[in-house]
Amino acid sequence: MKILIRNGRVIDPARNFDEIRDVALAAGRIIGVGQAPEGFSPNRTIDARGCIVAPGLIDLAARLREPGHEHEGMLESEMAAAVAGGVTSLVCPPDTEPVLDEPGLVDMLKFRAEKLHQARVYPLGALTRNLAGEVLTEMAELTESGCVGFSQAEVPLLNTQVLQRALQYASTFGYAVWLRPQEIHLGKGVAASGPLATRLGLSGVPVAAETIALHTILELVRATGARVHLCRLSSAAGVALVRQAKEEGLGVTCDVSINSLHLTDVDIGYFDSRMRLNPPLRQQRDRDALREGLADGTIDALVSDHTPVDEDAKTLPFAEAEPGATGLELLLGLALRWGQESGVGLMRALGVLTHEPARVLGSALGTLQASAGQLVDGGIADVCIFDASAEWTVTPERLRSQGRHTPFAGHALPGVVRYTIVGGQVAFEARE
Repeated sequence: MKILIRNGRVIDPARNFDEIRDVALAAGRIIGVGQAPEGFSPNRTIDARGCIVAPGLIDLAARLREPGHEHEGMLESEMAAAVAGGVTSLVCPPDTEPVLDEPGLVDMLKFRAEKLHQARVYPLGALTRNLAGEVLTEMAELTESGCVGFSQAEVPLLNTQVLQRALQYASTFGYAVWLRPQEIHLGKGVAASGPLATRLGLSGVPVAAETIALHTILELVRATGARVHLCRLSSAAGVALVRQAKEEGLGVTCDVSINSLHLTDVDIGYFDSRMRLNPPLRQQRDRDALREGLADGTIDALVSDHTPVDEDAKTLPFAEAEPGATGLELLLGLALRWGQESGVGLMRALGVLTHEPARVLGSALGTLQASAGQLVDGGIADVCIFDASAEWTVTPERLRSQGRHTPFAGHALPGVVRYTIVGGQVAFEARE
C-alpha cells in the first residue's frame, strides 16, 4: 500500500517540526516528509487539510484483559479502541490470568494481537512468578519472547531483598523494571487520605504509601544501577522525589495517568464508583504538581491507564467497586486539554504521547527504536491524523472499548481522530 497524505499540518515533537507538508508512505515506511519521491504513485491519497499529522501515539499503560478477563475486555474490542484513539503502540502489564510469567503465554498474546493487524502490543513480563513476590521469573527467556520490561503490576513486593535481587539481575543484562511505587501495608485503602475520605468514611491511602516506596526504589537504584520506570505517580511529594533523583542522574523515568492529571478526590462526589481508581485521586495540590512535572519534563509520559471494568464490578458501593476506567480513546483529547489549560502548547502535549514514551522504551523497541514516535524519512509509518479544532462528547455508546465506565463521561474533549495508520496500513478511519 502506497499512501500520500496531502496538505496536513505535520507535527513531530522529536524534531520540534511544525509545518504544512505532504507525507508519503510505502512498504510500511515513511519515504518522504515534505515531498514524495519522484515517480511515486500512491494507491490512496488522504486529504488532511485542516488536520494535524502526528506520529502514532504510544501508550505505556493499557490492560487488554486477555487472557483471563474476557468478560471485561476482548483483544478485538480493546485494540479497536486503541486505533480509534490514535494509539499505534501500547504496553500491557502482566497481571492477566494466567500471569505473563512464561514465554509461551507472551508468544500467544503477541500472536493474537498481530493477527488483528491493529496497534502494536508490547507486553511487560512478570517480575516474579505468578506475581507472588518470591521467585524471579526467567527474564532472559521472556525478553526473547518480546517482553519490553518486567513489572509487578498492582502487586507491591513485600520482600525488599527480592526487589534488590531483581534490580541487580536486570541491571546486569540491561533490562528495565517497571514499578508502581506503593507501600503494601499503607496502600490498602480505597481513597486518598484527607478530609474528603474522612467525611465519606472511606479507608485512606496516605501520600507516604507512595513516598516510602519511592525512597526504597531509589535507594536500590543507587545501589544497583538498574533502569527503573516509575508507573503512575500520584502525589506532589512523589514528583519532588523523582525530580531530585533525575537531577542526581539516576536512571529513572516515570509517567502519570490521564485520571490523576485532570481529577481530584473532590470528584468522587457522593461515592461515584467511576472515580474508584488506582492510584486514588488526590488533592488539588497534587494534581497541580503532576501537571507541572509533566510540563517541565520531570514526568516523561502521559498514559491512559486503560483498565476496562464490567458493569457488575463497577456498579457497587464505592469501596467494593473494582478500580479502573477505560482510557485509550480519551488519551489524545485529555492530553490536548492539558496542553491548552497549562499553556504548554500542542508540541509538548503530543511529545508526552509520542517520542517521550518511545524514549522510555528505548532499546526494547529493537529495530523500531530509531524512528518510533517520530515522522522521519525511512522511519516506521505509524501515523495519527486528527482534527484538533473539532470536539467530541464522551458517551458510553461512542466508546469501542468493552469497558464503558470512565470518570470523563459527559465531558467534551478536543481532537477527533480521522485516521490511524499502523505500519503503512489504515487501521482506523472515521466514518462521520
